[in-house]
Amino acid sequence: MKIVEGGKVSELLRDIEIPKMFHAKQTFPRDVIRPEDIPAVIKREMGQEQFSSLIKPGMEIAITAGSRGIRNVDIITKAIVDFVKSRGAHPFIVPAMGSHGGATAEGQLEILSGYNITPESMGCPIKSSMEVVELGVSERGKTVYLDKNAYEADGIIVSCRLKPHNAFRGPYESGPCKMMTVGLGKQKGASLVHADGMDVIAKNIPTMAKVVLEKAKILFAIPCIENAYDETCKIEAILAKDIMTREPELLKFAFGNMPKLLVNETDVLVVDEVGKNYSGTGVDPNITGTFSTPYATGGIKVQRTCFLNLSEESHGNALGCGLASAITRKIFEAMDVEKMYPNCITSTVLASARIPCVVANDKEAIQICIRTCNKIDQKHVRVVRIPNSLHIGEIMLSESYYEDVKKGKYPGVEAVDEPKCLEFDENGNVVTPVICSDKM
Repeated sequence: MKIVEGGKVSELLRDIEIPKMFHAKQTFPRDVIRPEDIPAVIKREMGQEQFSSLIKPGMEIAITAGSRGIRNVDIITKAIVDFVKSRGAHPFIVPAMGSHGGATAEGQLEILSGYNITPESMGCPIKSSMEVVELGVSERGKTVYLDKNAYEADGIIVSCRLKPHNAFRGPYESGPCKMMTVGLGKQKGASLVHADGMDVIAKNIPTMAKVVLEKAKILFAIPCIENAYDETCKIEAILAKDIMTREPELLKFAFGNMPKLLVNETDVLVVDEVGKNYSGTGVDPNITGTFSTPYATGGIKVQRTCFLNLSEESHGNALGCGLASAITRKIFEAMDVEKMYPNCITSTVLASARIPCVVANDKEAIQICIRTCNKIDQKHVRVVRIPNSLHIGEIMLSESYYEDVKKGKYPGVEAVDEPKCLEFDENGNVVTPVICSDKM
């Protein structure tokens, strides 16, 4: 694809005015477990007799580690490893991420390394393989697979994050059951979980998880939950026999701690950075409203969305960009379809991998979104700018919101400064920081 800066597209967008923007602060409930306190919380949870008694000297214990950008994941994983060691057992880490990392053992190690999960930092081996064993068949007729290394261990500890999913709704979304069936199922198992479509995955996950719980040596799960500021706020160990009843209860808690864009509606949403470390679809549609399927709803009501940059942690996996109205040339040139397409082939959701309008720079990405909005007040365009979908405590809003924010129309939203023009460099990329750290 040839993207010409200064060509006809640039000419058509040149005079589109970008409104003045101001920095704003969003305030949410903030229960938090400080990073330095996490090891003690892990020790307290796993130290309960019902959990610690399951880990015996000499046992080989597999500990799962996923592909998402979980806050403090290295601290959490290391604390679990250390506790297992303290019981005289021998821990090892298993990448539990389905088809992520390009559906290769090497790619999954690369992802973990990006989260500071390495044999050196964790003090134990990491056994990465795409090889699986067949466990059985679910009540819905689905064959269930499990990572071979985990299956051969004397016990498995399911470490994961528990949160609402970005493409479907059900009692079991992102959490221990999905980690057991999709994550530990590797590409082969993940493909079968998704095979019937996102309208059925909410049935496949729990029915297939029951097979894992029956046939594999799951000792317990220890999911973490994050607050609206992407901070760890809860860690709880759950016995294998209790996972099916406790997970739905914790999902309700996770929903209650989700952040949101408190202005509720906008014309254009600008996302500075997207990537797999923020969400499986680059941005969390529970925030941005850009869902890849009709089986989940929520987030801000928006007409156009543009993405400006792809995170380094994504390693070229730009899955989710198909949900944007426009992306920059920077993102397009960073795409690695060998990393992207295995995900969408496995999930059967192709929308996330489509290519939207590609423009030369940040300025044109914002301008094309404004220009193509329908039935809006072009003199008072509503624009919301966020750094990414995980960190929305500090955002920018266009001038059209300013007086309403000052008057308290949006509880929890506070103006930090006055509206000013966004600044762009000579290449047309925005240089005004979205986070006004000196004011916040």
